[in-house]
Amino acid sequence: MPNFDVTDHFFLEILTSTCRTKMVMNKVNSSIRCQDNNVSHWEKQSERMYTYFYLLLFLPGLLLNTIALWVLCRHISKKTKAVIFMINLAIADLAHILSLPLRIYYYFTHDWPFGNAVCLGCFYLKYLNMYAAIMFLVCISVQRCVFLLKPFSARRWRRRYDFLISFVVWVVAGLGCSPFILMPLINTDSKGCFKDLPMRPVSPSAALMIITFGELFGFLIPLLCIFYSSFRITGLSLRHKTKRRALKMVLSCSCLFLLCFGPYHVSFLLYLLVSQDILTDCGTRFAVERFHPISLCIANMSCCLNPVLYYFLTAEFRKHFTMRTPSFSGTLLSSPLNSPEIHKPRIKRELYCKA
Repeated sequence: MPNFDVTDHFFLEILTSTCRTKMVMNKVNSSIRCQDNNVSHWEKQSERMYTYFYLLLFLPGLLLNTIALWVLCRHISKKTKAVIFMINLAIADLAHILSLPLRIYYYFTHDWPFGNAVCLGCFYLKYLNMYAAIMFLVCISVQRCVFLLKPFSARRWRRRYDFLISFVVWVVAGLGCSPFILMPLINTDSKGCFKDLPMRPVSPSAALMIITFGELFGFLIPLLCIFYSSFRITGLSLRHKTKRRALKMVLSCSCLFLLCFGPYHVSFLLYLLVSQDILTDCGTRFAVERFHPISLCIANMSCCLNPVLYYFLTAEFRKHFTMRTPSFSGTLLSSPLNSPEIHKPRIKRELYCKA
Protein backbone atom coordinates (compact mmCIF):
# COMPACT_ATOMS: atom_id res chain seq x y z
CA MET A 1 0.00 0.00 0.00
CA PRO A 2 1.36 3.44 -0.83
CA ASN A 3 3.27 5.21 1.88
CA PHE A 4 1.14 8.34 2.28
CA ASP A 5 1.72 11.22 4.65
CA VAL A 6 1.06 9.92 8.16
CA THR A 7 -1.50 12.63 8.82
CA ASP A 8 -3.55 11.24 5.92
CA HIS A 9 -3.99 7.82 7.46
CA PHE A 10 -3.41 8.49 11.16
CA PHE A 11 -6.59 6.77 12.32
CA LEU A 12 -5.90 3.83 10.04
CA GLU A 13 -2.47 3.29 11.57
CA ILE A 14 -3.72 3.20 15.16
CA LEU A 15 -6.52 0.86 14.13
CA THR A 16 -4.46 -1.60 12.12
CA SER A 17 -1.62 -1.68 14.66
CA THR A 18 -3.93 -3.24 17.27
CA CYS A 19 -5.37 -5.99 15.08
CA ARG A 20 -2.43 -6.79 12.82
CA THR A 21 -2.11 -10.37 14.05
CA LYS A 22 -5.73 -11.06 13.05
CA MET A 23 -5.39 -9.54 9.62
CA VAL A 24 -1.96 -10.82 8.57
CA MET A 25 -3.24 -13.80 6.55
CA ASN A 26 -5.82 -11.67 4.77
CA LYS A 27 -3.19 -9.08 3.92
CA VAL A 28 -0.84 -11.73 2.54
CA ASN A 29 -3.60 -13.18 0.38
CA SER A 30 -4.70 -9.72 -0.74
CA SER A 31 -1.13 -8.81 -1.61
CA ILE A 32 -0.82 -11.95 -3.71
CA ARG A 33 -4.14 -11.31 -5.48
CA CYS A 34 -3.50 -7.63 -6.11
CA GLN A 35 0.26 -7.53 -6.46
CA ASP A 36 1.29 -4.19 -7.93
CA ASN A 37 4.75 -3.95 -9.40
CA ASN A 38 4.53 -0.17 -9.52
CA VAL A 39 3.89 0.47 -5.81
CA SER A 40 7.32 1.97 -5.16
CA HIS A 41 6.96 4.10 -8.28
CA TRP A 42 3.58 5.37 -7.06
CA GLU A 43 5.04 6.16 -3.63
CA LYS A 44 7.60 8.44 -5.25
CA GLN A 45 4.92 9.97 -7.45
CA SER A 46 2.63 10.70 -4.50
CA GLU A 47 5.46 12.36 -2.56
CA ARG A 48 6.37 14.42 -5.61
CA MET A 49 2.72 15.37 -6.06
CA TYR A 50 2.49 16.58 -2.44
CA THR A 51 5.65 18.63 -2.86
CA TYR A 52 4.62 20.37 -6.07
CA PHE A 53 1.08 20.92 -4.86
CA TYR A 54 2.26 22.55 -1.62
CA LEU A 55 4.64 24.73 -3.62
CA LEU A 56 1.78 25.90 -5.84
CA LEU A 57 -0.50 26.41 -2.84
CA PHE A 58 1.89 28.34 -0.61
CA LEU A 59 2.35 31.72 -2.31
CA PRO A 60 -1.28 32.25 -3.46
CA GLY A 61 -2.57 31.02 -0.11
CA LEU A 62 -0.22 33.27 1.84
CA LEU A 63 -1.07 36.34 -0.25
CA LEU A 64 -4.84 35.78 -0.36
CA ASN A 65 -5.24 34.99 3.33
CA THR A 66 -2.98 37.84 4.46
CA ILE A 67 -4.97 40.35 2.41
CA ALA A 68 -8.27 38.80 3.50
CA LEU A 69 -7.30 38.93 7.17
CA TRP A 70 -6.19 42.55 6.86
CA VAL A 71 -9.41 43.61 5.12
CA LEU A 72 -11.67 41.65 7.47
CA CYS A 73 -10.01 43.06 10.57
CA ARG A 74 -10.76 46.55 9.31
CA HIS A 75 -14.44 45.62 9.49
CA ILE A 76 -14.51 44.63 13.16
CA SER A 77 -15.83 48.06 14.15
CA LYS A 78 -18.81 47.58 11.81
CA LYS A 79 -21.73 45.22 12.29
CA THR A 80 -20.94 43.10 9.27
CA LYS A 81 -22.67 39.72 9.34
CA ALA A 82 -20.37 36.72 9.86
CA VAL A 83 -17.19 38.84 9.73
CA ILE A 84 -15.91 37.35 13.01
CA PHE A 85 -16.31 33.83 11.64
CA MET A 86 -14.53 34.83 8.43
CA ILE A 87 -11.63 36.29 10.43
CA ASN A 88 -11.24 33.04 12.36
CA LEU A 89 -11.48 31.04 9.15
CA ALA A 90 -8.72 33.18 7.62
CA ILE A 91 -6.56 32.66 10.73
CA ALA A 92 -6.99 28.88 10.48
CA ASP A 93 -6.07 28.92 6.79
CA LEU A 94 -3.07 31.19 7.33
CA ALA A 95 -1.72 29.01 10.16
CA HIS A 96 -1.81 25.96 7.91
CA ILE A 97 -0.28 27.85 4.98
CA LEU A 98 2.66 28.97 7.15
CA SER A 99 3.48 25.34 7.97
CA LEU A 100 3.71 24.28 4.32
CA PRO A 101 7.37 25.32 3.77
CA LEU A 102 8.43 22.85 6.46
CA ARG A 103 6.51 20.06 4.76
CA ILE A 104 8.02 21.01 1.40
CA TYR A 105 11.51 20.94 2.92
CA TYR A 106 10.95 17.49 4.41
CA TYR A 107 9.64 15.99 1.16
CA PHE A 108 12.63 17.40 -0.71
CA THR A 109 15.34 16.37 1.76
CA HIS A 110 13.71 13.54 3.77
CA ASP A 111 15.35 15.06 6.84
CA TRP A 112 13.83 16.92 9.80
CA PRO A 113 16.28 19.15 11.71
CA PHE A 114 13.59 21.33 13.35
CA GLY A 115 12.87 19.23 16.43
CA ASN A 116 9.96 17.19 17.69
CA ALA A 117 7.86 20.13 18.88
CA VAL A 118 7.76 21.71 15.41
CA CYS A 119 7.01 18.33 13.85
CA LEU A 120 4.05 17.78 16.14
CA GLY A 121 2.91 21.35 15.53
CA CYS A 122 2.75 20.80 11.76
CA PHE A 123 1.23 17.40 12.41
CA TYR A 124 -1.51 19.07 14.48
CA LEU A 125 -2.15 22.17 12.36
CA LYS A 126 -3.12 20.20 9.29
CA TYR A 127 -6.21 18.65 10.82
CA LEU A 128 -6.96 21.61 13.09
CA ASN A 129 -7.24 23.76 9.97
CA MET A 130 -9.52 21.28 8.24
CA TYR A 131 -12.01 20.84 11.06
CA ALA A 132 -11.94 24.47 12.19
CA ALA A 133 -12.64 25.52 8.58
CA ILE A 134 -15.54 23.08 8.41
CA MET A 135 -17.06 24.39 11.64
CA PHE A 136 -16.70 28.06 10.69
CA LEU A 137 -18.32 27.40 7.30
CA VAL A 138 -21.22 25.88 9.21
CA CYS A 139 -21.38 28.94 11.50
CA ILE A 140 -21.51 31.30 8.50
CA SER A 141 -24.28 29.30 6.80
CA VAL A 142 -26.41 28.80 9.91
CA GLN A 143 -26.12 32.43 10.99
CA ARG A 144 -27.22 33.71 7.58
CA CYS A 145 -30.16 31.30 7.63
CA VAL A 146 -31.27 32.26 11.16
CA PHE A 147 -31.01 35.98 10.46
CA LEU A 148 -33.21 35.62 7.37
CA LEU A 149 -35.80 33.48 9.12
CA LYS A 150 -35.83 35.69 12.24
CA PRO A 151 -34.90 39.27 11.30
CA PHE A 152 -35.55 40.57 14.82
CA SER A 153 -32.93 38.17 16.17
CA ALA A 154 -30.40 39.75 13.82
CA ARG A 155 -31.15 43.20 15.24
CA ARG A 156 -30.67 41.99 18.81
CA TRP A 157 -27.53 40.02 17.96
CA ARG A 158 -24.30 41.29 19.49
CA ARG A 159 -20.78 40.85 18.16
CA ARG A 160 -19.63 39.34 21.45
CA TYR A 161 -21.86 36.34 20.70
CA ASP A 162 -19.78 35.68 17.58
CA PHE A 163 -16.60 35.91 19.65
CA LEU A 164 -18.02 33.42 22.14
CA ILE A 165 -19.08 30.99 19.40
CA SER A 166 -15.65 31.29 17.77
CA PHE A 167 -13.95 30.52 21.07
CA VAL A 168 -16.11 27.41 21.50
CA VAL A 169 -15.30 26.31 17.94
CA TRP A 170 -11.55 26.58 18.57
CA VAL A 171 -11.83 24.67 21.85
CA VAL A 172 -13.90 21.88 20.30
CA ALA A 173 -11.68 21.62 17.21
CA GLY A 174 -8.53 21.77 19.34
CA LEU A 175 -9.68 19.02 21.69
CA GLY A 176 -11.02 16.94 18.81
CA CYS A 177 -7.63 17.05 17.08
CA SER A 178 -5.64 16.39 20.27
CA PRO A 179 -4.95 12.73 19.34
CA PHE A 180 -2.67 14.01 16.59
CA ILE A 181 -0.20 15.28 19.20
CA LEU A 182 -0.82 12.59 21.82
CA MET A 183 -0.55 9.44 19.71
CA PRO A 184 2.84 9.78 17.94
CA LEU A 185 5.79 8.09 19.64
CA ILE A 186 8.59 10.64 19.92
CA ASN A 187 12.15 9.46 19.36
CA THR A 188 14.72 12.11 20.27
CA ASP A 189 17.32 10.49 18.01
CA SER A 190 15.08 10.41 14.95
CA LYS A 191 15.37 12.94 12.14
CA GLY A 192 12.07 11.88 10.59
CA CYS A 193 8.61 13.39 10.69
CA PHE A 194 5.12 12.89 9.24
CA LYS A 195 5.11 9.46 7.55
CA ASP A 196 8.12 8.26 9.60
CA LEU A 197 6.51 8.76 13.02
CA PRO A 198 5.35 5.55 14.75
CA MET A 199 2.00 5.50 16.56
CA ARG A 200 1.05 4.40 20.04
CA PRO A 201 -1.13 1.27 20.00
CA VAL A 202 -4.71 1.61 21.25
CA SER A 203 -7.58 -0.84 21.51
CA PRO A 204 -9.65 -1.46 18.37
CA SER A 205 -12.77 -0.16 20.10
CA ALA A 206 -11.06 3.12 21.01
CA ALA A 207 -9.70 3.53 17.49
CA LEU A 208 -13.12 2.83 15.99
CA MET A 209 -14.68 5.38 18.34
CA ILE A 210 -12.17 8.04 17.22
CA ILE A 211 -12.86 7.30 13.56
CA THR A 212 -16.63 7.43 14.07
CA PHE A 213 -16.37 10.67 16.04
CA GLY A 214 -14.26 12.29 13.32
CA GLU A 215 -16.56 11.28 10.47
CA LEU A 216 -19.80 12.04 12.32
CA PHE A 217 -18.97 15.38 13.92
CA GLY A 218 -16.34 16.43 11.39
CA PHE A 219 -18.31 15.79 8.22
CA LEU A 220 -21.81 14.30 8.37
CA ILE A 221 -23.38 16.64 10.95
CA PRO A 222 -21.79 19.79 9.41
CA LEU A 223 -22.98 18.61 6.00
CA LEU A 224 -26.55 18.23 7.28
CA CYS A 225 -26.42 21.68 8.92
CA ILE A 226 -25.27 23.39 5.71
CA PHE A 227 -27.79 21.52 3.56
CA TYR A 228 -30.61 22.33 5.97
CA SER A 229 -29.68 26.03 5.91
CA SER A 230 -29.66 25.98 2.12
CA PHE A 231 -33.02 24.22 2.02
CA ARG A 232 -34.68 26.70 4.39
CA ILE A 233 -33.40 29.73 2.49
CA THR A 234 -34.46 28.39 -0.91
CA GLY A 235 -37.99 28.06 0.48
CA LEU A 236 -38.18 31.81 1.15
CA SER A 237 -39.31 34.52 -1.23
CA LEU A 238 -36.12 35.92 -2.77
CA ARG A 239 -37.45 39.18 -4.14
CA HIS A 240 -35.31 41.20 -1.74
CA LYS A 241 -31.68 41.72 -2.71
CA THR A 242 -30.43 40.88 0.80
CA LYS A 243 -32.11 37.48 0.69
CA ARG A 244 -30.57 36.69 -2.69
CA ARG A 245 -27.10 37.58 -1.38
CA ALA A 246 -27.64 35.39 1.67
CA LEU A 247 -28.73 32.50 -0.54
CA LYS A 248 -25.60 32.90 -2.67
CA MET A 249 -23.44 32.87 0.46
CA VAL A 250 -25.02 29.71 1.89
CA LEU A 251 -25.02 27.87 -1.44
CA SER A 252 -21.39 28.84 -1.99
CA CYS A 253 -20.48 27.50 1.45
CA SER A 254 -22.27 24.27 0.55
CA CYS A 255 -20.41 23.94 -2.75
CA LEU A 256 -17.06 24.77 -1.13
CA PHE A 257 -17.72 22.25 1.64
CA LEU A 258 -18.59 19.46 -0.79
CA LEU A 259 -15.80 20.28 -3.24
CA CYS A 260 -12.98 20.45 -0.70
CA PHE A 261 -13.97 18.13 2.14
CA GLY A 262 -16.40 15.68 0.54
CA PRO A 263 -13.85 13.72 -1.54
CA TYR A 264 -11.45 13.36 1.39
CA HIS A 265 -14.00 12.02 3.87
CA VAL A 266 -15.44 9.60 1.31
CA SER A 267 -11.99 8.34 0.32
CA PHE A 268 -11.06 8.06 3.99
CA LEU A 269 -13.84 5.53 4.61
CA LEU A 270 -12.98 3.62 1.43
CA TYR A 271 -9.31 3.63 2.38
CA LEU A 272 -10.24 2.18 5.76
CA LEU A 273 -12.16 -0.63 4.07
CA VAL A 274 -9.22 -1.32 1.77
CA SER A 275 -6.67 -1.32 4.59
CA GLN A 276 -8.75 -3.87 6.51
CA ASP A 277 -9.25 -6.01 3.38
CA ILE A 278 -13.01 -5.57 3.49
CA LEU A 279 -12.82 -4.35 -0.11
CA THR A 280 -10.83 -7.03 -1.94
CA ASP A 281 -11.49 -6.21 -5.59
CA CYS A 282 -8.14 -5.32 -7.16
CA GLY A 283 -9.52 -2.56 -9.34
CA THR A 284 -11.29 -0.93 -6.38
CA ARG A 285 -8.19 -1.16 -4.19
CA PHE A 286 -6.05 0.36 -6.92
CA ALA A 287 -8.48 3.27 -7.45
CA VAL A 288 -8.88 4.02 -3.73
CA GLU A 289 -5.15 3.94 -3.01
CA ARG A 290 -4.46 6.31 -5.90
CA PHE A 291 -7.32 8.69 -5.20
CA HIS A 292 -6.67 9.13 -1.47
CA PRO A 293 -3.66 11.50 -1.77
CA ILE A 294 -5.46 13.42 -4.51
CA SER A 295 -8.44 13.93 -2.21
CA LEU A 296 -6.12 15.31 0.46
CA CYS A 297 -4.73 17.86 -2.00
CA ILE A 298 -8.30 18.86 -2.89
CA ALA A 299 -9.05 19.39 0.81
CA ASN A 300 -6.05 21.70 1.11
CA MET A 301 -7.42 23.86 -1.71
CA SER A 302 -9.88 25.40 0.77
CA CYS A 303 -7.04 27.62 2.02
CA CYS A 304 -7.11 29.48 -1.31
CA LEU A 305 -10.82 29.22 -2.07
CA ASN A 306 -12.06 30.72 1.20
CA PRO A 307 -10.65 34.24 0.47
CA VAL A 308 -12.29 34.12 -2.96
CA LEU A 309 -15.56 33.38 -1.16
CA TYR A 310 -15.17 36.50 0.99
CA TYR A 311 -14.47 38.72 -2.00
CA PHE A 312 -17.22 37.73 -4.40
CA LEU A 313 -20.01 37.15 -1.87
CA THR A 314 -19.48 39.89 0.73
CA ALA A 315 -20.33 43.39 -0.45
CA GLU A 316 -18.64 44.99 2.58
CA PHE A 317 -15.44 43.11 1.85
CA ARG A 318 -15.42 44.27 -1.78
CA LYS A 319 -16.16 47.85 -0.80
CA HIS A 320 -13.32 48.02 1.70
CA PHE A 321 -10.95 46.25 -0.67
CA THR A 322 -11.85 48.76 -3.38
CA MET A 323 -11.19 51.74 -1.10
CA ARG A 324 -7.77 50.48 -0.03
CA THR A 325 -6.55 49.13 -3.37
CA PRO A 326 -8.10 51.39 -6.03
CA SER A 327 -5.68 50.54 -8.81
CA PHE A 328 -6.17 46.78 -8.50
CA SER A 329 -9.86 46.69 -7.68
CA GLY A 330 -10.65 49.41 -10.20
CA THR A 331 -9.29 47.21 -12.97
CA LEU A 332 -11.43 44.29 -11.81
CA LEU A 333 -14.63 46.07 -10.87
CA SER A 334 -14.88 49.08 -13.18
CA SER A 335 -17.48 48.98 -15.94
CA PRO A 336 -17.83 51.13 -19.08
CA LEU A 337 -21.49 51.63 -18.22
CA ASN A 338 -20.95 52.65 -14.63
CA SER A 339 -17.69 54.59 -14.86
CA PRO A 340 -16.89 55.74 -18.39
CA GLU A 341 -14.71 58.55 -17.20
CA ILE A 342 -12.44 56.04 -15.47
CA HIS A 343 -12.55 53.47 -18.22
CA LYS A 344 -11.32 55.71 -21.05
CA PRO A 345 -8.03 56.80 -19.44
CA ARG A 346 -7.33 53.17 -18.57
CA ILE A 347 -7.69 52.19 -22.23
CA LYS A 348 -5.39 55.02 -23.28
CA ARG A 349 -2.75 53.92 -20.81
CA GLU A 350 -2.99 50.35 -22.08
CA LEU A 351 -2.60 51.52 -25.71
CA TYR A 352 0.33 53.69 -24.73
CA CYS A 353 2.05 50.78 -23.01
CA LYS A 354 1.46 48.52 -26.00
CA ALA A 355 2.90 51.13 -28.32
